[in-house]
Amino acid sequence: MQALYSAIVQSGRKPAWYLQGGVTDSVDGRFDMISSILALILLRMERDTATGLGDQAQNSVWLTELFVDDMDGQLREFGIGDMIVGKHVGRLMGALGGRLGTMRDALADPDGAAAALADYARRNIHGVGDAEPSKADWLGAQLLAQFRHICGVPMDALIAGQQVDPA
Repeated sequence: MQALYSAIVQSGRKPAWYLQGGVTDSVDGRFDMISSILALILLRMERDTATGLGDQAQNSVWLTELFVDDMDGQLREFGIGDMIVGKHVGRLMGALGGRLGTMRDALADPDGAAAALADYARRNIHGVGDAEPSKADWLGAQLLAQFRHICGVPMDALIAGQQVDPA
């Protein structure tokens, strides 16, 4: 799972998200992109489990635990102490849960998914709401392309951290 989580983080740091997509190159913007890509992977795992293509529930748990550990470590590096780090991690997990729900709804309608993901970007990703509308549209299209790509990659390749990004 570590290889997959590392690939998610690497994908979330791609310069295009920040340059073409208008995401602010900040701690918040990077969190937004990493959690968005993590949500896409978790939705792929959820879809496989729901369609009988394999039980990915345990992999989802492990991947989420890696995310929590990473966020906990990042917060501690920023100087947030033991007394309140749990509250911050709880908020970050709430944000991930919100992304999962919003993206799940957006992807349920294949015809409207790109527009729904653009709206998601506009409302949830730092900097995009203040940018020109074409930035959010670009992000929505890219997130949809990434999800479609992820759905076409064999799960064992994804778990090995391969092919997370479209070519």
